Amino acid sequence: MTLLVFGIAIPELQITNYSDFITFISTLTPTIGVTIVSFVLISSFWIYHHEFIKVKCLNIPYLWLNIFFLICISFIPFSTSLIGHYSHFFLSEAFFGLNIFLTIVIFLLMYLYADKRNFLESKPSREEKNHVIFTFVILMALTICVNLLDFNISGKFIYLFLLAPVISTIRDIQFRMKS
Repeated sequence: MTLLVFGIAIPELQITNYSDFITFISTLTPTIGVTIVSFVLISSFWIYHHEFIKVKCLNIPYLWLNIFFLICISFIPFSTSLIGHYSHFFLSEAFFGLNIFLTIVIFLLMYLYADKRNFLESKPSREEKNHVIFTFVILMALTICVNLLDFNISGKFIYLFLLAPVISTIRDIQFRMKS
């Protein structure tokens, strides 16, 4: 995740005054913004992986699901850069949305597979499983909404993804208080 900052390239410009420097920094703002969104999304998935999928054993199919999950994760910086720079093209929105959507789906498949095979350290209750599934359904809905709003209204809607950790944290607190 920390390597995302290398995606912020500093163009070789001759900056001779403060006004040029301010203009230069303002041109980097979208790139910095999508880097932050990428970092938050990847951090969220890292937290979800460590919170919900604590395995005591595994098998080859589970490892392949995990590899596909990591493939999806590895594309998040690229797809957020696409949407940050080319949100006026529907294909960039679709690629980004598909990237996040597949990451969520594969995560859920890993979780459900690990549960079904008794790979999880502790057997989740029905309520806990429903909590995890519904949280990720909400994140899928957020992905669809962000894509539609970002393409149809304004490229600034990508920043709604900063709500992902807020949503999951509030849901987790509520779930823990009920339990």
